Amino acid sequence: MAVPIRRLLVALSVCCALLVGGTACSSSSSPGKGSGAAQDAVAAAVAAEPSPTPTAERQRLAKTRFVANAGLAAGATYQWIVKPWKAGKFKKGTKGRTFALVKAGLAGTFAYNRLKAASRNAQGDPLLSKAMAPLTSGIDALKDLPSKLRKGDDSAAGSFDDIIGKVKDAGKSAGATVTDKVPSAGQLAGG
Repeated sequence: MAVPIRRLLVALSVCCALLVGGTACSSSSSPGKGSGAAQDAVAAAVAAEPSPTPTAERQRLAKTRFVANAGLAAGATYQWIVKPWKAGKFKKGTKGRTFALVKAGLAGTFAYNRLKAASRNAQGDPLLSKAMAPLTSGIDALKDLPSKLRKGDDSAAGSFDDIIGKVKDAGKSAGATVTDKVPSAGQLAGG
């Protein structure tokens, strides 16, 4: 983890001030003379420390979290919903249909949860929040799609694919490029 140079300089300044103040205290003959100077030096060094900007840090983390959550949702959607849908695994009479539908239902629930989290993360960045605002109703509409997938509704897979594409476009327009990241089976089962 990198430490900003300004923090190192402030820490060095405080250490020097304490060292000089401690030396002044030990060499002075009167007890009160050196301690006030050391306290003043420490107070000046602490006051000179630049305060971190929480909004800038929060915005940077908001984009990072958005990209992570949206990437997991996109990966799960593509791997377990879109690919099997395009391969025809959800059609009645197809071998392995039940297993594909169960995985798609889990992936749909996982993707919905990650998209909701990405939507919350986007609110930490003004540009990303503005880009994601029109998509919140579409994300909310995905809540019922896992059950539709299990019933064999082919339009549900297309809806997931469409929303994921729009979320990716919104992220790209705000400078937060989303790439698919397929979640592990443990992540998928955990939601």
